[in-house]
Amino acid sequence: MLERIVDVPLWGVALALPLMLLVAAVLSGAATLILRGRAKLSPSAGIVIAALATALAAAVAGAIDHELQLTSILTILLALGFSVAGIAAYAALAAHFQGRPQVPVAELLAAGESGKVEYKSTARVNLRTGARDANIEHVILKTVCGFLNAEGGSLVIGVDDNATPLGLNADLATLKTPDLDRFELWLRELLTTTLGANAAAMVVTEFPEVPKADGESAVVCVVRCRPSPRPVYLQLAKPAPPEFWRRAGNSTRQLAVNEAAEYVMHRWPLGLGASLAAQLLAAVRFSERS
Repeated sequence: MLERIVDVPLWGVALALPLMLLVAAVLSGAATLILRGRAKLSPSAGIVIAALATALAAAVAGAIDHELQLTSILTILLALGFSVAGIAAYAALAAHFQGRPQVPVAELLAAGESGKVEYKSTARVNLRTGARDANIEHVILKTVCGFLNAEGGSLVIGVDDNATPLGLNADLATLKTPDLDRFELWLRELLTTTLGANAAAMVVTEFPEVPKADGESAVVCVVRCRPSPRPVYLQLAKPAPPEFWRRAGNSTRQLAVNEAAEYVMHRWPLGLGASLAAQLLAAVRFSERS
């Protein structure tokens, strides 16, 4: 066996490496197709899992029959089956750790503001003037954007900095139809037009009632944000440049262009194929300038 491996020419080894990646990519695509969207993972992760599954399948096939070849039907079926099982197991494991239970609003108010919790008295009204204020809306948007670009979090609207429930009456009074449905539609439209439809889809709103000190209750809005799988930029208006916000501690900070670029590279690294393509393109551009 060792002699057969040693006799393999170097060009055969060089050809085997990209061939293995190609086979792994095909198996990964087939496994994802069989799972029909129930397993969501990056192409690079799928290729790595399929490559490991293929190696395990080859070992199992060899243990079953020492005369089996890599191109035999049994080996191919085992490789595909192991790839499906591996990708499904990885997706289930990722979903388990990512599917964190939602924290009740009472706990959010008891814990105080933090890296994942923020309180805002209103979403669109300046309580000093009693009028709608675009700056207040901007504060809401940058907070949501910061949560999406970090580890997620919850924004509670209708609560002051001391976690005292104020309710949404001030905001509702500025709407043509002063009810929670209209408020949610307005907030959803605001998020979609400024952050994008994909980012807005990762935001969930709810309207729980919380008790007040006088024994009454107030309805607040809890905006729950999941961590975004891609950078989210805040675009207030077409002429204005997009803004990049990130949650850091109990505050939301806007990053400059150079800071945002560095953060994006570390927070959302390129996949295997995209990384190789970017490196190749950079090398070509560098050689053209030299």
